[in-house]
Amino acid sequence: MNAIDLGDLAAGLIALVDNWPSLIMMGIGGLLIYLAITKEYEPLLLLPIGLGCIIGNLPLSAMVDPAEQGMLTIIKKAGVDTELFPLLIFIGVGAMMDFRPLLAQPLFALLGAAGQFGIFATLILAVLLGFPLNEAASIGIIGAIDGPTSIYVANELAPNMLGVISVVAYSYMSLVPIIQPPIMRLLTTREERLTTMDYAPRPVSRSTLILFPIIVTIAVGILVPKAAPLIASLMIGNLLREAGVVPRLVHAAENEIINITTLFLGLVVGSMMTAQSFLQWDTLKVLMLGLFAFVLDTAAGTLFGKLLYVLSGKKINPLIGAAGISAFPMAGRLVQRVAQEEDFSNYVLMHAMGANTAGQLGSVIAGGVLLTLVIPMVGL
Repeated sequence: MNAIDLGDLAAGLIALVDNWPSLIMMGIGGLLIYLAITKEYEPLLLLPIGLGCIIGNLPLSAMVDPAEQGMLTIIKKAGVDTELFPLLIFIGVGAMMDFRPLLAQPLFALLGAAGQFGIFATLILAVLLGFPLNEAASIGIIGAIDGPTSIYVANELAPNMLGVISVVAYSYMSLVPIIQPPIMRLLTTREERLTTMDYAPRPVSRSTLILFPIIVTIAVGILVPKAAPLIASLMIGNLLREAGVVPRLVHAAENEIINITTLFLGLVVGSMMTAQSFLQWDTLKVLMLGLFAFVLDTAAGTLFGKLLYVLSGKKINPLIGAAGISAFPMAGRLVQRVAQEEDFSNYVLMHAMGANTAGQLGSVIAGGVLLTLVIPMVGL
C-alpha cells in the first residue's frame, strides 16, 4: 500500500470521526435493513432506504458527492428532482388497481375523502407551531401515507425538506401494519368489527372501466390542474390494464417499471437521510406531525365508517373506513386481517379495496388542492 493509499484511508477515518453523527445515521440504516429482513416490514421500501442511508452517510463517498457526479447524485437529479420517479410509480400502481369495487359501491368514495382529513388539520397545526405555509403543507401531505404524492408535493413546495418528508412518508408507509390496528380497535367495538358484508355488487361494464380513467383524468385535470400529472400517470396505468389489449405494457408497468423505480427511489431517499439534515429538532417535529396526520386520517376514516354503520342499519363494517387513507394496497389488506382476527370467515377485502382505491384518488386530489392553494399564497 503506497503513501497515497494510506493518505486516502486516513482522510476517510478522520472524516468519519469528525462527523460522528453519521455513525448514528448508519446505525439507523442498519436498523431499517434489520426490520426489512427479519421482521419483513415492507422490505421493498425499507431495504433500499436502509442501504441508501448507510451509503449517504459514508465520509467522502463519491456515490453521493455532487462534484463527482456519483451514481446516487445522478439518479436523484434524473428521477427525484424532475419528479419523474413518483409519476413512473403511479403508472405501475394504476396498472395494479381495480376500480370495480369502488364503481360498484360509489358510497365508499366518501371514505376516501374522510381519510384525508388529517392532512389539512396537520397543516393548520404545523403553521401554529411556526412552520411556513409551504413547509406545513408538505408536512400535512405525509398523512396520506402515499410516498410518491408526498415527494411530488414537497418537491414543489419545500424542496429544502424533500429528504425528511420522503423518509418520514415512506417510513410510515412501512409501519401501516403497526400503527393502524390499535386505532381501529380503539374506535370500534367487537360487535362492529364482527359485522359481515355480503359482496354481491352490481356488475360494472367493460365500457365503464375503460371510460373511468379517461373521465377522471379530464375532470381532475380541469378542476385541480396541479394534480393532473399524478392523476394522469395513475390513470394511464389503469387504462392499460382495463383496455385488455396491451398485456406486455401492463406487465412492464406493474413489474419492471415500478420495481426498478422503487429500488432507485428507495436508495435516493435513504441517501438523503444525512446526519446534517436529519438529526435536528425540526426533523423530530416533522416525525411527530406526520404521525399525528397519519393517526388522524385513520381515525377520521374509521369514525366515518362508524357513521355509515349506523346509517346503513349495521350493514357496513366500520373497519373499512381505515382503508380510506391511501397506502394502496396495504391498508385494504390490513382491514381484512383485523376483521378476520374476530371472525376468520368474515370477508371484507373487496369492500376495503373500494375504500382504499378511493383513498388513493383522494390523496392525489388533496395534494393537488394543496399545490393550487399554497403556491399562489407563498409566491412560488
